[in-house]
Amino acid sequence: MALDGVFLRHIKNELENRIINSKVDKIYQPYRDEIIIAFRSPEGSSKLLISARANSPRVHLTSSSPENPKTPPMLCMLLRKRLSGARLRKIFQPSLERLLILEFEGKNELGDTVTLKLAVEIMGQYSNIIFIDENDIIIDAVKRVDASMSSRRLILPGMKYEMPPAQTKLSMLSCSADDIISAVQAMPGSVSLDKALLNTLQGVSPIICRELEYLTGRGADVRSDELDEEKRTRLSYFLKRNISAAVDCCGEPCVIIDEAKKPIDFTFCHIQQYGSGRSKRETQTFCELLDYYYSKRDAMETMRARSEDMNKLLNNAATRLIKKIYLQRDELKQCADREQFRICGDLIQANLYRIPKGAREIEVENYYDENLSLMKIKLDPALSAAANSQKYYKSYRKAKIAEQVLQVQIEKAEQELDYVSSVLDSLSRAETIKELTEIREELTDQGYIKAKGKGQKREAPLPPLKYLSESGFEILVGRNNRQNDLLTLKTADKNDIWLHTKDIPGSHTVIITEGRPVDDDTLVFAASLAAAHSKARESGKVPVDYTKIKHVSKPSGAKPGRVIYTNQQTLFVAPFSEENGRSMSHSVK
Repeated sequence: MALDGVFLRHIKNELENRIINSKVDKIYQPYRDEIIIAFRSPEGSSKLLISARANSPRVHLTSSSPENPKTPPMLCMLLRKRLSGARLRKIFQPSLERLLILEFEGKNELGDTVTLKLAVEIMGQYSNIIFIDENDIIIDAVKRVDASMSSRRLILPGMKYEMPPAQTKLSMLSCSADDIISAVQAMPGSVSLDKALLNTLQGVSPIICRELEYLTGRGADVRSDELDEEKRTRLSYFLKRNISAAVDCCGEPCVIIDEAKKPIDFTFCHIQQYGSGRSKRETQTFCELLDYYYSKRDAMETMRARSEDMNKLLNNAATRLIKKIYLQRDELKQCADREQFRICGDLIQANLYRIPKGAREIEVENYYDENLSLMKIKLDPALSAAANSQKYYKSYRKAKIAEQVLQVQIEKAEQELDYVSSVLDSLSRAETIKELTEIREELTDQGYIKAKGKGQKREAPLPPLKYLSESGFEILVGRNNRQNDLLTLKTADKNDIWLHTKDIPGSHTVIITEGRPVDDDTLVFAASLAAAHSKARESGKVPVDYTKIKHVSKPSGAKPGRVIYTNQQTLFVAPFSEENGRSMSHSVK
């Protein structure tokens, strides 16, 4: 997951085609290590994002508009003062190094034409954005580096700018495939081909080196000392293809996406090493790829960070409830023997005259048994026979009451566990910050999260998700429990069709019928949507109950999202997904 030198060359080529000779219009610094420069030209406006973040250093055109601080940082004000109105004249990349130098032509305070530069160093945690004057003197930088941080290369105002030390690797811009193969074979020892290529080639990321090994070995591992004639020929062919992509700036911008729809890597060429285990998303330009990749990744990271506390709280609550239910069920099993206490009390009562004082045990005929079998009953020698009888009756009454209480408590705990599971499911499907906010408000209302302040104004709730069947029926899907209640109990008409996964946490789904009969395809499509918006969305076939809204009701005092329903039928469907389209295969129960 690295922006390598070859990819940066493609970015440089696109920037030269889009913003060379454009004038700097505005400059923003939304974050400490990120700068956005707005350019204006006769062809239109463009925004260039330059980031020196350790986990996402990059430079590309962007369509996003991040929120800026009320007071611009000092560096931002300096750049505005010196670069506003300047024209971008040149973009320079030394070989395939991860470095771009943007050269601007502007005016100083006296009106004289001067050359100013921005050095964009894409080097992981050492990434930086350095502002340089016409004499290569550093004006300032996003990250200042003094002697306490590095003794080899200082980045401080007033010092002369020096480029990072060049890598002692082969550049695909100046060497042939045979040169690269010879260097790989000359490496001492036996290492995997991808590592050998990574240590030999300049400006290529690990994913490209793994791809070259994958293609050379037809999917099998290849060692640097195992390159026979066939493998040399294959490696030479694929190296030439990558050299051509680097030299001619031609390629296929591609994002690799995992099973959870999360972007995990990006490349400048088509990748085969993942097989069917990963999907890909192609974009028109390399700038568009980076904009999509990082905006998607940052959004997912933001969602993960903001939902982490709720996930932890709910998982702890679920664990506590599961343990509580287990212990209460075990205690309930013990209560099942309560009738034995009553029988013992009755038999002692019937045989008071036969029980001597201080007896520890008595053997009597059990008249509850048709065979009148003998039964041994333990006694407390410190108590009288009558007191022992009352002790057994007391144990009987205690077990009977405990059974009644435990049954109620277990039912409540199971309902709460169902609720917690439903919120966890909603949380796992949330895609926006506002959806997380609504879930947080719901948990606050239910007492799971302590309210931070009173009288805080809440935003209007999000609308339910909307779909349209091929027959023209509108289908609404709730995003969370509060929305489920609103959709089912307030929005829907009594003759609309209500759907929900059978005994599985999920969203309420409603087909708005407007009095029309619903065709089978629409019913199955709605069921597949209900399955997709449930905990069973990764399953093959999912049971989905459906009935009319008039048969759905909410028990008094029930938690959000909980309803009871009757007159239902069941469909078994595959969850809807963008890949499989509208799932129409089903069975009716």
